[in-house]
Amino acid sequence: MSKKNTLLKLGIFSTVFGGVYAFTNYIYQISMVPKQHTDADDGRDFDPAITEGRRFVRNHPDRQDMYIDSVDQLRLHASFIPAKEDSHRYAIVIHGIWDNHEANGVYARYYLDKGINCLLPDLRGFGQSEGDYIGYGYDDRLDIIEWINWIVKRDPEAKILIHGMSMGSATTLMTTGEHLPRNVKAAIADSAYATLREQFAHTYKQFKGSVVPTPIALFLARVIIYLKAGYDINEVNPIEAVKNSTTPTLFIHGDDDTFIDPHMCSRLYEAAKCPKQYCMILGAGHIECVTVDPENYWGKIESFLSKTDF
Repeated sequence: MSKKNTLLKLGIFSTVFGGVYAFTNYIYQISMVPKQHTDADDGRDFDPAITEGRRFVRNHPDRQDMYIDSVDQLRLHASFIPAKEDSHRYAIVIHGIWDNHEANGVYARYYLDKGINCLLPDLRGFGQSEGDYIGYGYDDRLDIIEWINWIVKRDPEAKILIHGMSMGSATTLMTTGEHLPRNVKAAIADSAYATLREQFAHTYKQFKGSVVPTPIALFLARVIIYLKAGYDINEVNPIEAVKNSTTPTLFIHGDDDTFIDPHMCSRLYEAAKCPKQYCMILGAGHIECVTVDPENYWGKIESFLSKTDF
């Protein structure tokens, strides 16, 4: 009888352990392993302007491939497109998750028309940049600082704007929370999450069949991500970063965003200690502000930048 009980307990333990192991690996795969955007995916862009922007970057005659090494020795890539005339103004435009730098062609076209040089980085794990996990702004903030330094070394008189969308927006805010060169004059955060933990919880609850209670799922995700990627998701905290920022920042969000809660934008704005402005675009879903209401979007950006040293 005792032997049967022991075997039963071992069987239960093995089943539970196996289930936990499978679940944590599933969570890691869907949340942390980069998925490359392909040409076939262009047809799934939410607006034709995004697809046109991809082609604009891809086929631009002056586009140059640039590479740097991250602090942890990953080879990072960016496309650099200089303005037609000599300019000391630069826009670093940062893409969101599951995509690459070409997604930001619609923004690059606007800035280039204004005589602003454009640097479009591939975040680690995406496009041509090395990396096997998603940084969500944590390691990426250090990578963007390396790109900032790359610009300043080329042009000590550079005036730099950082403009990010979604995960790129969180990366922008995490970057401004660090000590930056005086060359960084302004930042635009389009559709950022306040904390990665909250965003994970929000996304997990939308999964079909998410039977594991959210607190347990988050705990397991936190453990496996720390073990495999080396960082704590609780430290991916843009709302804390903006408290340390001195970079003038424009916070933008669409009020119809179902992927990242628009209320996160107002919370980020309220927490920020830097010079700041706020813009909510009516009727826009996730990162759709630039296509739903481009006149209002770019008008707000122009008004904001006119009040900075950019």
